[in-house]
Amino acid sequence: MMTQSIYFVAPRRIEIRPEAVPPPGPGQLLVQTTMSAISAGTEQLVYRGQVPRDLALDETISDLAGQFTFPFKYGYAVVGKVIDLGPGVAPEWQGRRVFAFHPHQSHFLSTPQNLLPLPPGVSEEDALFLPNMETAVNLTLDGQPLIGENVVVFGQGLVGLLTTALLARFPLNRLVTVDAFARRREVSLALGAQASVAPAAALAEYLPAAAGADLVFELSGNPAALDQAIAITGFAGRVIVGSWYGTKPAHLDLGSRFHRQRLRLISSQVSTLAPELGGRWSKARRLDVAWQMIRHVRPARFISHRFQFEQAAQAYHMLDESPELALQVVLVY
Repeated sequence: MMTQSIYFVAPRRIEIRPEAVPPPGPGQLLVQTTMSAISAGTEQLVYRGQVPRDLALDETISDLAGQFTFPFKYGYAVVGKVIDLGPGVAPEWQGRRVFAFHPHQSHFLSTPQNLLPLPPGVSEEDALFLPNMETAVNLTLDGQPLIGENVVVFGQGLVGLLTTALLARFPLNRLVTVDAFARRREVSLALGAQASVAPAAALAEYLPAAAGADLVFELSGNPAALDQAIAITGFAGRVIVGSWYGTKPAHLDLGSRFHRQRLRLISSQVSTLAPELGGRWSKARRLDVAWQMIRHVRPARFISHRFQFEQAAQAYHMLDESPELALQVVLVY
């Protein structure tokens, strides 16, 4: 049979290409995609060609082999239905609704090890948010928020909003978010932030004068925000850097208060768990928590746009030219 796949072929240019898919072999399953989610952060760097060409697409996801060298397939949030089984696959897989960390593609072969059956009570729309929710859980684990802390989150894209939703469950003293777009700030307040401001705002006015921020998350994707995050962090405070800047340089002022304030910059990336958690935490445990948080937050309400798969170029163009219009963009197959 034939499948349709999205290929990134040049900066700001994608193509939908037909490809042959053989029948599933031993241990394989054939999945028909129902919908997939476009990452407004990572995929926009990919779409704009702002990623190192010699960097691996992913070092932990088998369906993302290769490098960021055009042309290539990318994407990592697909929901579909198993429509055919190869020899040796348990019959209960037939017809299952599944999630896969897979590029945007109408049909694809996979294995049971690479598919996640949707848990009871989780809709296909909610399941699309699993990668971002797992990232938000990982960020929270790395940040280790404490009771009574003053916390600031830069960036209220999907990862930022989900992180805000998780932080709002902690008994913090103050939770402040920062984003350039008014719509995102409104959603952030609805999720539990006490204040949500534009990047140009005087953030010190929203924090205790003596303490500053105890914990700051930089999730905006804008390198300039990292310098602002450092500037508002109090003595021995920690800044969790969850943004991936791609090839965009980050110019930091590390010659003034950073050194004497003993600030800590901590990289957080969902491919791995912090080593100090390894004795008790595993990726499976973190994944279970992510599914639980999806049930709690119900993130499908953040879907702002649905495009037919054939309109994918239009979807990427809109995200590139008018990011303020979108929260989550979904392709429907």
